Amino acid sequence: MAIRVGSEKPEGYNVEGIVLVHPYFWGREALSGEPVEPQSRDFLDRLWSFVKPSTRGLDDPLIDPSKDPGLSSLGCKRVLIFVAGKDVLKQRGLFYKEVLDKSGWGGQVEVVETKEEDHVFHLFNPTTDNAVSLVRSVASFVNE
Repeated sequence: MAIRVGSEKPEGYNVEGIVLVHPYFWGREALSGEPVEPQSRDFLDRLWSFVKPSTRGLDDPLIDPSKDPGLSSLGCKRVLIFVAGKDVLKQRGLFYKEVLDKSGWGGQVEVVETKEEDHVFHLFNPTTDNAVSLVRSVASFVNE
């Protein structure tokens, strides 16, 4: 949505920032630190096809933002990315920051890593210190 706002500039729409909590980004080639065993990668590959049956595969910019030629037109000023230390998708969240930084997009991007936690831990245990901290960080970002 933010890329669409940035490229189309529809009247009346102003996206100040976006928050990505443990984003499900993936790609054809493994990044350093990602699982390389075929069984693990195959599951995530197939999951993407289930989520978006009309996809053109792992080169789809919706799953691999590094493949999006319009990324530099991201229509917001700030991005906050949360990654979890034990999440198999952690490297992709970190990679998204790198891709944004190199894209020519002029905004600010911040990554917050919660060590020793797994993907969407805050949904399974919402009262833990780490989950409360994550929610407070989102609230702080929104209130800036």
